[in-house]
Amino acid sequence: MASQPNSYSLLSMKIVTEEEVIQNGYVMIKEGKIADFGPIENYNNDENLTEIHISESLYASPGFIDIHIHGLNGADVMDAKKDCIETMATTLPKEGTTSFLATTITQEKSELERALQNVNSFISNQKQNHVGSEALGVHLEGPFINKKRAGAQPPAFILEPSVETFCQFQSESGNHIKLVTLAPEGKNGLELVKFLSDTGVIASIGHSDALYTEVVEAMEAGAEHITHFFNGMRGSHHREPGVAGAGLAHPELFLEMIADGIHVHPAMVKTTFLAKGVDNILLITDSMRAKWLEDGEYELGGQKVMVENQTALLEDGTLAGSVLKMNDAVRNMKKFTDCTMQEAIRMASVNPAKRLCVWDRKGSIAIGKDADIVILDEEMHVKMTFCKGILSYKGE
Repeated sequence: MASQPNSYSLLSMKIVTEEEVIQNGYVMIKEGKIADFGPIENYNNDENLTEIHISESLYASPGFIDIHIHGLNGADVMDAKKDCIETMATTLPKEGTTSFLATTITQEKSELERALQNVNSFISNQKQNHVGSEALGVHLEGPFINKKRAGAQPPAFILEPSVETFCQFQSESGNHIKLVTLAPEGKNGLELVKFLSDTGVIASIGHSDALYTEVVEAMEAGAEHITHFFNGMRGSHHREPGVAGAGLAHPELFLEMIADGIHVHPAMVKTTFLAKGVDNILLITDSMRAKWLEDGEYELGGQKVMVENQTALLEDGTLAGSVLKMNDAVRNMKKFTDCTMQEAIRMASVNPAKRLCVWDRKGSIAIGKDADIVILDEEMHVKMTFCKGILSYKGE
């Protein structure tokens, strides 16, 4: 099964669909695509497909899509080496992630360009040599951000927003930049927001000190997304709502959420869920290279990072990304908000697929879509992950 996307049936498990959870179902896969699914009594194996019996206690979920991830298992997008994106792609199925945006960090222009060229090379070749999770493009986090809200982004390399500089980055990426995190209050910030919106790139407000009125101006220019909500932004005050208040007040804004209980207090995760509803939150990991490795000293953007007790910190105590796994984010979201399993999964699959305009082929278990399927237990432990029909991970 692992050598090529072939044809088989998954039988006797619960299926998390867009509308319901089918209690005892089947999914038929042909050449890496979902050919049919439904309750087991409707199953017909006329074509004598190989049958894989799962378990009625397990769930088949759509694969997760991480739109904000810097690295894991020793690799980082900014390494700009041939094997770094491949390491990400082959490791991500362990946490149920079947697609992702390779995310950069504020860095010297030439370093960013090397990283973008490297992602472009990987994406260009992955159709022929598909292994594991699919790189759907790039999330350019910085360098057009506010120094006051830099967080773990190296302030020395922050640039003023510039359409011309972005176009150079987009060219180096092979037109694969899908999302840009920027501070719209910077000089020429609104001009860049409008350009991104007009060219089909998601303009996301992040690492921003914008006032509420400046967020509204950015929305009018085309911003519709906020990066790692509550982190790296002007917080909310009852007389100055800031970026955080704007995110809660405007239903049209989509919010990324790091649901590790460290970046955002569980009570604020619940508050956000109650304010925004299930359709406007996207679960992300924002993970760095230490994920899947032991505690110790690591590096992010040329800065020393200490990882201990699931927390990654710069030497000055600033949070430096996470070591959060996506299946843990889904579990935490359910726990923090009392939402259903189906709703928690939706925030990691349906919503990012729609935001990235890949809903026609990803994000749900539906006929004709890629067979990106995760087999989970009740506690969100990943048992198996199929990427485009290929068994890419098999747990204990």
